Amino acid sequence: MDTLQNTDSLLSAVAPAEGAAGREILDPATGEVVGVAPVAGVAELEAAIAAAEAAQPAWAAAGHEARSAALLAAADAVEAHAEELARILSREQGKPLNGPNARFEVGACAAWLRATAATPLEPEVVVDDGETHAELHYRPIGVVGAIGPWNWPMMITVWQIAPALRMGNAVVVKPSEYTPLSVLTLVKVINEAIPAGLLTVVAGGREVGEALSAHPAIGKVMFTGSTATGKAIIRSSADTVKRLTLELGGNDAGIVLPDADPAAIAEGLFWGAFINTGQTCAALKRLYVHEDIYDAVCEALTAYASQVPMGVGLEEANVLGPLQNKAQYEIVARLVEAAKASGARVLLGGNPDADQPGYFYPTTLIADIDNANPLVAEEQFGPALPIIKYSSIDEAVEQANGIDVGLGASVWSSDKAAARDVAARLEAGTVWINAHGAVDPRVPFGGAKQSGYGLEFGVEGLKHLGVPQIING
Repeated sequence: MDTLQNTDSLLSAVAPAEGAAGREILDPATGEVVGVAPVAGVAELEAAIAAAEAAQPAWAAAGHEARSAALLAAADAVEAHAEELARILSREQGKPLNGPNARFEVGACAAWLRATAATPLEPEVVVDDGETHAELHYRPIGVVGAIGPWNWPMMITVWQIAPALRMGNAVVVKPSEYTPLSVLTLVKVINEAIPAGLLTVVAGGREVGEALSAHPAIGKVMFTGSTATGKAIIRSSADTVKRLTLELGGNDAGIVLPDADPAAIAEGLFWGAFINTGQTCAALKRLYVHEDIYDAVCEALTAYASQVPMGVGLEEANVLGPLQNKAQYEIVARLVEAAKASGARVLLGGNPDADQPGYFYPTTLIADIDNANPLVAEEQFGPALPIIKYSSIDEAVEQANGIDVGLGASVWSSDKAAARDVAARLEAGTVWINAHGAVDPRVPFGGAKQSGYGLEFGVEGLKHLGVPQIING
């Protein structure tokens, strides 16, 4: 069976049953129908939670070794279906197959499953003085609710479900309404390797998310998305005192120090900002450049950005795609227009083709812009980068820290010691040196301020999917 037939088979397998509610999902690059997603409601959510509750005790009793083996088998299954999954993702989300996009994302799903399976978590002896012996263990929570976004729908779903399963929990997933097919097909493949009932997708609307975050049988909610929705989840989870891991909005700053080499950093700056066409929570969204090299950085970045092809994701040459949905396109367009109206200088882009099908917004660089401009102060979540000139490091740090979110940040310099000194002053969960946005399954990741709380990845990520228990004696 060829890749196209396999893709159609996967989509058919997750389509709604005959007579059940369904919704056509359209390709944001072409407007063509990708497939039909089921439209689930609270009744389907209740059934999924009941199945999870029934399956979870045996899974918890299986132990870490057996659960890790299942995750490794799930990674094998993902790799066996990698091309079909990547094509579904490209068509539904819009991201191209190549570059750090659809094939990359599917590969990351397998990599995170393997890394999660391989991460050790041993009991920790906290006191052993001859009189007192105390050990810290982590027990399963029970049933975890995972609410995911539309920008990296497969990868972030794995970030949520892999540690939850490894720690002995069952998981009920509520995907974004924009990208349900990606998550439905991914979970179908993963379910080839794990016991039935442990992992279920309920592809519904807001009422499903609200019911999931308030449900008394859900012991923890993991959410990646906007700060506003995160606050709503906090409120709805309060009555049942749920554990939460929230990865919320970011408006990440990058600071280029005066000793940086503009030509050497241009490629890194570009992909830090424009990976996934800028639709990444921890993308570089505000770039502060010292006045001594401001023009040179603008020139080098423009030269690189102008050569990067954008277009329909299934065309192999493209590495940038459309915005995933109309609402996001309109946010980007509004913010760029505000920048242009203020007199800021357009270095590249800013001129979308109204006659082009799909939600394509051109790669856009805006210079000579005030720090208070909406394109700087608000998270654009798209292919438009403001570049702000600064005179002193204190000024740059103050401006970088001057908003209420702090997911990531970066410092760019030829002197790593100097860069680390600046990094220590930035209010962000992760600060990268001469890079931006790179994540590693072994390295904890989480936000500061209103970018959320809780950690993902590595040993700390596993701990956040368990209930700590001290055994004394």
